[in-house]
Amino acid sequence: MLYVLIWIIVLLISTALFRYVSGSLSIVQPNLVSIVYYYSLLVSSFIGSLFIVLGIDDYYMTKKLFRPEEYRVIGFAVVCFVMVFLPLSMLLVSRLCGFEAKKEFHRYLESPIKHITANRNEFFYLFLLLSGVSLLAIVYTIWKTPHVPIFALLKGHGHTSLAELRIEASRYFKGNVLFRNIFAISLTPLLSIIAYIFTVLTNEARWKLLFLVLFAAAVFINIYDLAKSPIFFYLIMFLLVRIYIGKTRLSSAKVLIYGLAGSILLIGMYVVIQGVNDVGAFLSYNKGPLGRILFAQITPTFLHLNLFGEALPFLHGRSLPTFITGLFDLENIRSARMVMAHVFPERIEDGTGGVLNTLFVAEAYANFGYLGIIIGTFYVGMIIQLLYICFIRLPKNPVFLSLFVYFSVNIPRTIVGGFTDFLFNPIWILLMVLFGGMVLFLRVKGDFMSFIRKRGILKN
Repeated sequence: MLYVLIWIIVLLISTALFRYVSGSLSIVQPNLVSIVYYYSLLVSSFIGSLFIVLGIDDYYMTKKLFRPEEYRVIGFAVVCFVMVFLPLSMLLVSRLCGFEAKKEFHRYLESPIKHITANRNEFFYLFLLLSGVSLLAIVYTIWKTPHVPIFALLKGHGHTSLAELRIEASRYFKGNVLFRNIFAISLTPLLSIIAYIFTVLTNEARWKLLFLVLFAAAVFINIYDLAKSPIFFYLIMFLLVRIYIGKTRLSSAKVLIYGLAGSILLIGMYVVIQGVNDVGAFLSYNKGPLGRILFAQITPTFLHLNLFGEALPFLHGRSLPTFITGLFDLENIRSARMVMAHVFPERIEDGTGGVLNTLFVAEAYANFGYLGIIIGTFYVGMIIQLLYICFIRLPKNPVFLSLFVYFSVNIPRTIVGGFTDFLFNPIWILLMVLFGGMVLFLRVKGDFMSFIRKRGILKN
């Protein structure tokens, strides 16, 4: 009963803080911070942690804990710490920046989309060139993937399971992983979103055609390895864009309908891809989709706390970005892979095990102990709020809006993926530099051309 009371108190405090720093926790007006609260913390972490500390989870991963009574409590305490101190760090940033979340978010939500007025044709051709690179990157991804899982599903995969093919597609990719991740997996969906906004704004045939091509490419790259979550997050990006440009207004009924449709699609994917035949176990709270949502993301945090410093040595920075570890001639090691190898070595051997991604504080702890949890929580909170404030205050044009939506979906995913991606993420940096630089270049060029025309240096 004590843990339930603590959980309720933390929930109330955390909800109040997140409402203040986000401007809105309404499910019909989602934003970057509210998605972090609902998806990354409340659903994927906080609810499951209560089941675990009460010992009623009956989840296969928690059975791997040694001294489980002790580490169930420690893990619960760490999650409660994150629930309160993550929004506190965001509140600090808001105060320093003079950010009035409720007022500024609603103003952004209601403001009209602004066209990129300068050099429209030049922007389209630059965008077309970038789209060509993205499509070539998808072809490259298919070429360098030994067995493309989606093709195997359609034509038959023999004795090799689809789970094994998924792992092979990721771990045994024969090309440049960074090129694939940036230009095929990350860039294509973002380009399709930008093309969609321009299609709505201009109603031009060239943008419509380009959008259709990019949309088809984005759907393919999100399902090619049979991962279940990417296509859902891509559709959520579309929903967010339509909300922000005023094409969709959510209601409780619509949210319910979308939720039911998504659940049916998810169940269908589990049945087809996972080959589920035990319906009872599939619908259980600790198995199937529900078990994955409530426990799969948070239980590895408990395992990290249990293993590092006990069965495994602290990494002392070895899972930091490779450009940092390379300076000290250290091998880059991801804690999520080490935990998988220690807890489920048989999955590593048979090729069905990848990594046990979890709440970002787990990787921070694996490197620097409890100090890593404290510093990491404040650091991640500040990064999230700075990005949120920047995008809310940037011009609401197709490029910046699409980047805002991209980060609104990808930051929540990264929070339950690891800590080091918040220190240095080449994909995020390249996308911001690429599109920010493109908009800035065209604007500066437009201003310069306008200036010299006014001075009579260049005639129209």
